[in-house]
Amino acid sequence: MGATDGAKRLTREAAPTILKLPVLPISYGDAEHFLSALEGRVVPASWRGGLAITYHAGGTDAAKAHIVVKSDWSLKTLYDVVAVMKGSEHPDQWVLRGNHHDGWVFGASDPLSGHVAMMAEAKAIGQLVKSGWRPKRTLVYLSWDGEEPMLLGSTEWAETHAAELKKKALVYINTDGNARGFLRVEGSHSLESYVAKVATDVVDPQTGVSVDARRRAHAMTASGSAGANERAKEVGKIAADPSKDYPLDALGSGSDYSSFLQHLGIASLNVGYGGEGSGGGVYHSAYDTWEHHSKFVDPGFAYAGALAKTTGRLVLRMSEADLPVQRYGDFANTVATYLDEVKKLADKKREEQTAQARMFAANAFKLSDDPTLSSGLPTPLKAVPYFNFAPIENAVVRLKASAKAYDAALAAKGAALPAATKGKLVELAGRTEQALLMEPGLPGGRGWYKNMIYAPGRLTGYGAKTLPGVREAIEDERWTDVDTYAAMIGKALTAYADRLDEGVALINGPSASAKAPGAR
Repeated sequence: MGATDGAKRLTREAAPTILKLPVLPISYGDAEHFLSALEGRVVPASWRGGLAITYHAGGTDAAKAHIVVKSDWSLKTLYDVVAVMKGSEHPDQWVLRGNHHDGWVFGASDPLSGHVAMMAEAKAIGQLVKSGWRPKRTLVYLSWDGEEPMLLGSTEWAETHAAELKKKALVYINTDGNARGFLRVEGSHSLESYVAKVATDVVDPQTGVSVDARRRAHAMTASGSAGANERAKEVGKIAADPSKDYPLDALGSGSDYSSFLQHLGIASLNVGYGGEGSGGGVYHSAYDTWEHHSKFVDPGFAYAGALAKTTGRLVLRMSEADLPVQRYGDFANTVATYLDEVKKLADKKREEQTAQARMFAANAFKLSDDPTLSSGLPTPLKAVPYFNFAPIENAVVRLKASAKAYDAALAAKGAALPAATKGKLVELAGRTEQALLMEPGLPGGRGWYKNMIYAPGRLTGYGAKTLPGVREAIEDERWTDVDTYAAMIGKALTAYADRLDEGVALINGPSASAKAPGAR
């Protein structure tokens, strides 16, 4: 539940999320004093930074320091601003749109560059209402407080209203900082086609082509550059094929979508522009000012307008659509690639352990060390068993069949359906993502994260981990968890497919003689 007046609160000492060792950022000038005092062995090249010193590890007492950390642990009130415009036809179907308003110091780029775009959308929608228009579905605009300290404002609001949100919310659309450059969208892969269509209708303010055409061009050139990783090469190939929708990246953490997607199972998007504005070095600092943002990050605020036009279209099209905007084949195909990735990860981990065991047997580490320098043996890797991926494999086959049947039925018959059936389909689409939630959530004290497909990595900060229960279990050598979470993921994907089959049944009507493929 949310942190309401009567909510139970942990003591600071009992809170598992508060580190017992303080972690504080320091300037490079202060760091240089500490690093230059070290007198031990010269570190490997990959350990060295950019200071004009020789980097050492360890040494004498000259490198010791006494640090005093003083923290203010008092409670402060957060202020979320919630604006609701009730829908004229489907008031209990909600389109959620959010951006946080709190920032470290001035916060011009993060978060206000995104917040002003959201305010521009709200103003434009207000003008539409003054002209006599009303949204079919309820629009909920959300200005969050407490994002920087730990996504607090959005998390507490989402937890407080969890039951109502699970019943009514169709999508959560998030923005944060914004800059000049290319459209970047991460989110639920059932929304990939929906985002792609909007991107073709927004004009890039610098080139005059659509923002979709510009991001495709960028992806194609980036895929051929030196050092391009496998993901960049894959996206470049897709971008070069106009028949394919531009792919979404998965969501990890770092902004206010986390509670909606990973805790409540509400389809979510995070939208922004970037890649060309010069914003490096000022992030979360006193230098993130209006002057800096307007001169270096988005001169003329051209991409603030582009962001408002992009997210505004996403909001209004979801509000006004008579049929679901989701296309589930994109989700099914994406999950299939995630399955391939974790299987390859297991094979690679097994090969690495086997190779290391051979090196130990041959005394290779000791013999190859410089005998004049101190060194130690690496930690032996655990032998990697063969895992049971069958629950996910079977569920993916079922999911692909159900998604194909749903998308085909909607395309063939959706337009002619009665209004009541269309409304039920949209409502069902809003609940479908919740099938991906499983109790008891992720292991290792992360039970709050219940989505079996998307999560922030335990050790990757904002970075996403897909099929996290299995992927991280392999990475962390928790072998029993691999099979446990493979079964849970399979169960979640099967439940997802069941909801797609329910949709096919709604589309085909009571007279249909055959169920969707794989339905029981």
